[in-house]
Amino acid sequence: MDPSPRRARRRPRLAAVTSSAALLLLAAGTLPAQAAPAAPPAAVAERHGRGLDREALRASLDALHQAGMYGAYSAVRDGASHWRGAAGHADIDTKRPVRPGFQHRVGSITKTFTAVAVLQQVHEGRVDLDAPIGRYLPDLVPGERGRLITVRMLLNHTSGLGDHVAAAFPGLQTDPGKALDDGRFRHFAPEELVRLGLAAPSPVPRGTYGYSNTNYVIAGLLLREVTGQEPEEYITRHVIREAGLRHTYFPRTPRLTGPHSRMYESMYGTIDPARDYSVYDMSWAGPAGSLVSTMDDLNSFYRQLLTGRILGPAELREMKTTVPAYEAPPGQEVGMHYGLGLYTMKLSDGRWYWGHDGAVFGAGTVALSTEDGRRQVAIGINLMKYQRVGDDGLPQPHPIDEAMLRHVEGALAGTPRAASARTAAPVLDAL
Repeated sequence: MDPSPRRARRRPRLAAVTSSAALLLLAAGTLPAQAAPAAPPAAVAERHGRGLDREALRASLDALHQAGMYGAYSAVRDGASHWRGAAGHADIDTKRPVRPGFQHRVGSITKTFTAVAVLQQVHEGRVDLDAPIGRYLPDLVPGERGRLITVRMLLNHTSGLGDHVAAAFPGLQTDPGKALDDGRFRHFAPEELVRLGLAAPSPVPRGTYGYSNTNYVIAGLLLREVTGQEPEEYITRHVIREAGLRHTYFPRTPRLTGPHSRMYESMYGTIDPARDYSVYDMSWAGPAGSLVSTMDDLNSFYRQLLTGRILGPAELREMKTTVPAYEAPPGQEVGMHYGLGLYTMKLSDGRWYWGHDGAVFGAGTVALSTEDGRRQVAIGINLMKYQRVGDDGLPQPHPIDEAMLRHVEGALAGTPRAASARTAAPVLDAL
């Protein structure tokens, strides 16, 4: 629908897809601006050393549905102990329930898989992390940017490149529903996406963190150049299969092949009622965000990665070398640092967790683990950008945000903290 001029001025930048991790940071109080403080030390101490509280996990997942999320499914691990749960509906018309083992579009979690593949080539000596991308792809990234942007800068989002998503969906600002409908079956060549990204405004100076999906489309073309295989094919053979993931794949068509939920997009209330985009040509995301997986597979993947079963020590060390994801005000700590397709985030229990999140049209995912891979949670949701926009142009806090944080923190720390009021904070943009 066409927004009024006043509403258009207040609307956030819809061209990017809001990161689920940003919602956790907002609710946890680790982003700057008006974020709330973390939990008090006594509450933190009480949560350490707990095992899986299955009743609490079930209750907090149910609370996420009751807060307004259509459907959610979660997998939690603590050593050899497992818990899987689901709450809500996979189809809001038929009331078909969600199931824990559903396949799900995991968006930017794909970036971890792509980064692993590039680091495999680093190990083989075919790629130098600190070499300019123009050494490998001179025609794709020509001129000064090809000489100054390194492979590492692509993987940790310090390249300064813009994002192709806005240009790939013209009209997203003025009529999001039409833009998404028109793009449902459009197929993009990766070179076209790179051209759009190179022409997009640079969000930050080169050398500063600025999330751009174009970085990982270029990383995919780098893989194609040095391996002679399409990036999706290489990642499938050498990352997904090597990790033994049975339900993780790059879809060959706009349709998912296994049991899955519908995926509803609201775009901050501009698509009303929220529309199902579970059928979608994901070439607009490619190696930046087109992967399909299950929550169990994601936990298995990150556990293997963090315990050194997928990459060698040197490559894993490079992957965990991070840059701050934003600039904190004086006296405040940055609560999120980004490595090579992997980030670390501090939650309100005072501990740091490793993983990634993803957000595509209609589907959001968060996968976080302790550094030793022992305690893990992966959660998928099927309604995106459910918030409304305030006078400041930012998405306003929603009960879903708090409920999701409570489930994630309860899964990781053992006991969810008490609910508390939250105020608006800046959000990060991600696919």
